[in-house]
Amino acid sequence: MANLESFRDSVSADTPPANVSPALLALWWVRHGDWNKAHETVQGHEGEADCDVVHAHLHRQEGDMSNAGGWYRRAGRPVSALSLDEEWTQLASEMLSK
Repeated sequence: MANLESFRDSVSADTPPANVSPALLALWWVRHGDWNKAHETVQGHEGEADCDVVHAHLHRQEGDMSNAGGWYRRAGRPVSALSLDEEWTQLASEMLSK
């Protein structure tokens, strides 16, 4: 995946892009409208910092701030004060740059 714009545009496809990290895959699924698939993806990679912060983002999106806070702590990050869309963009940009 080359950049944020192409990643964001790929969400309109039926299937996610090949060869993306589990954290990016979860971000793709949640933007594609499948929160459960996104959650399953990060649950399968607990302990990986990128997946843990996406896990936090998902629970924040769900409105479960207690659960989200625990995942932010596990990821070593403060609870995000950004809008959900801004946080998604920040996370996707950060992970695409790796």
